[in-house]
Amino acid sequence: MQQPTQSRDPFVWCIALTAVFFAFTMHRLAIPTAPYFDEIHYLPAAREMLAMHKWVNREHPMFGKEMIALGMWALGDNPWGWRIGSALAGTLTFWASIRALWFASQRRFATLSYGILLASGFMLLIQSQIAMLDAYMLAALAVSFWMLAKAVRRPEHGRRYLAASGIAMGVAMGTKWNAVPLAIVPGLAFLIVRARAAGWRFVWSKRGAPVPGVTLLEAALWLGVVPLLAYWATFFPAYFFSVNPLQLGGFLDYQSKMLALQESVIKPHQYSTRWWQWVLDQRGLWYLYRDIDGAQRGVVMIGNPLAMIAGIVAWTWCLWAGIRGQKDALAVAVLYIFAIGFWIIAPKPIQFFYHYLAPSLILFAALALALDALWRRGPRWLPLAFLAAACGIFAWFYPIISAAPLEGGRPAFLHWMWLDSWK
Repeated sequence: MQQPTQSRDPFVWCIALTAVFFAFTMHRLAIPTAPYFDEIHYLPAAREMLAMHKWVNREHPMFGKEMIALGMWALGDNPWGWRIGSALAGTLTFWASIRALWFASQRRFATLSYGILLASGFMLLIQSQIAMLDAYMLAALAVSFWMLAKAVRRPEHGRRYLAASGIAMGVAMGTKWNAVPLAIVPGLAFLIVRARAAGWRFVWSKRGAPVPGVTLLEAALWLGVVPLLAYWATFFPAYFFSVNPLQLGGFLDYQSKMLALQESVIKPHQYSTRWWQWVLDQRGLWYLYRDIDGAQRGVVMIGNPLAMIAGIVAWTWCLWAGIRGQKDALAVAVLYIFAIGFWIIAPKPIQFFYHYLAPSLILFAALALALDALWRRGPRWLPLAFLAAACGIFAWFYPIISAAPLEGGRPAFLHWMWLDSWK
C-alpha cells in the first residue's frame, strides 16, 4: 500500500458526516406505517424468530432477520421496531466505509468526498430505511474491510484487526450470500502480496506486506476459518425452533437446500433487471408508490445519476492508475470487479437493482479517489463543483426516494422520471 499523501486524519469530519447521514435515515423512518416491498417477507420471519416457533424464509441465512427481530423486541412490533436496525446498520456502513477508505488511502479529500458521495448517492439511504437484509450485510462487509485496512496500516495490532475482519465477514455471509464473492478477496490479496514480498518463503515468513508479524498460515485462520465459524454461529437460533428446527449434524446439508431454494425462484418479475442496467442506472426498482398515511408517497431505488455514470469513468481511471502503481486505486478497481463479476455469472435467475448495493459502494470509492486526483492536480473548483452537483441532484430527488408527500396525485412521480425506463 502506498505511503500516505495526507497525514491529517479527518476523524471529526467523519463523525459530522455520519451524524448528518444518521439524521437523514431517521427522518420519516416510520413512514409508511404499513410494511412495504420485501418487508412483507422478513417481518413475519422475525416475528416467528421472536416466538422461537417456526423457521420461515429459509432461502436466506439468519443474521439479518435476527437483527430485525432484535429491533422489534426493543421498540415493539411497529414501524420503528421494524426499521431501527436498518437505520443503525446503514449508519455503521457509512462510518465503516469512509474509515476504510481513509486507512486504505490516507487521503483526506478522498475520504470526505466519499462520505458526501455515499450520503447523496440515494441507494444507501433508501436501504437504511427499510426492514430488509441488505443493510446488515453492507454493514458487516464495510466493517470487515475497515478492519482489514487498519491491520495493514497498524501491523502492531494486525492480529486483532484481522480477527475482527474475519468475524465481520462471516456475519456478512450469515446475512446474505451476496457477500461471498467479496469474502474471498482479503485472503487472496494477503496471499498475493505476501508472495511478492517474501518470495519462496511466503508460507511461513512473518516479514513484509501486507501485515508484518502475521504468517500466511495465521492469516488463513483469521480470514478463512474464523469467517466460516462466525457464519455457522449466525444459525445458532435455528437449533431451538419448536417447529422443524435445524438438526445437529444437518448444517452442511441445509446449505445445499438453501441454494436450491434460491435458484427455484424463476417466475418473471416486472422489476427484474440485469447487471448492465444497474451499471448504467438504466432501470430502477419501485419499493413504494401508493396513497398511504394521508398522501401519495413513493420510494424508487435508483442511484444518483451523476455519480453512477461518473463512477464508471472513475473506475476505469482507478484501474489505469492501479496498474501504474497506485495501490489504493488498484484495490478499489479489483474489489469492484469481484463485486459486479459475481452478478455477471450468477445462476440466480431473478435479479434486482438492490443487488448492486455493494458494488455501488465500491464504485463511489473509486469516484472519490478520482476526485482526489483532480483536487491534487487542479483545478480544485472542478471536484468541488462535482460534489455540489451531486448534492443538488440528491436534493431534487429526495421527495421520491424518502416517502415524502407528493403533490399532484398519482401522476406526481413523472416529475422525477428523467428516463422512461425508471417508470
